[in-house]
Amino acid sequence: MNRILIVEDETNIARLIEMSLSRAGYSCTVLNDGMQAANCIEQNSFDLALLDIMLPGLDGYALLEYLRPMGTPVIFITAKSAVKDRVQGLRLGADDYLVKPFEIEELMARVETVLRRTGKGGRVLTAFNVELDTVSRTVRKDGRPLDLTPLEFGLLEQLMRNRGAALYRDVLYERVWGGEMTETRTLDLHIQRLRKKLGWQDRIETVYKVGYRLKKEEETP
Repeated sequence: MNRILIVEDETNIARLIEMSLSRAGYSCTVLNDGMQAANCIEQNSFDLALLDIMLPGLDGYALLEYLRPMGTPVIFITAKSAVKDRVQGLRLGADDYLVKPFEIEELMARVETVLRRTGKGGRVLTAFNVELDTVSRTVRKDGRPLDLTPLEFGLLEQLMRNRGAALYRDVLYERVWGGEMTETRTLDLHIQRLRKKLGWQDRIETVYKVGYRLKKEEETP
C-alpha cells in the first residue's frame, strides 16, 4: 500500500483528497501546517507528497527541499495558477502541478501516473503464487505465463497494488474501465473469471456494499 503525505490547510479540500485516496487503497497522512509537515518528513518515509504552496509555517516550496533528498515525488496542489508559479515549482523539482479547483478524478490519475513514472508504484507485484509485471504487462502463476484480457490484467493490478484494502466498485470501474459505472454486473463477471483463472476463489473477497478485496498471505489457511 503506497503511503501518501497530504499537506493542505483548507480542511474541506484535505478531507476530500484523503477520502478519495483512502477509498482507492492508499495510506494517507494529512497535515495542515508546514512546520508539522517538515517534522513528519524527517521521521517518516512516503511514496508521494501532495503539497499546497501557501501554508502556515513553511510553504510548499520549502517542504520540497526536505523531500528531494529522500527521492519522494511531489505534486503541488495550489490556487496559484500563473504560468510563472507552475514553472517555478517544476524547476524546483516537483513532478506535477494541479491547480484548484480540480476534479478528483484528475487528481487520482495524476497520483497513479507519478507513482508509476517514478517507480514508486512498483514494477513487479506478487501475491500468493502469482507475479504481475506492470511494464511488460505479463502475469505468471507458479512461473508459467497466464493469459489475461486487458481488463482482467487491469483489475488484477489494482487488487494487487492495494492488497488488504477494500476497493469500492466505482473506484475499480473508474481506474480499470476509465469511466463511470453503468452496469455493476460487468465488474462481477470479470471478478468471477479472474478468480477462476487464478484459482483464487477464496482469495479475492467480496466486501458487502463496498466492492472487492485481495486478502493478505496471513489471512489464508
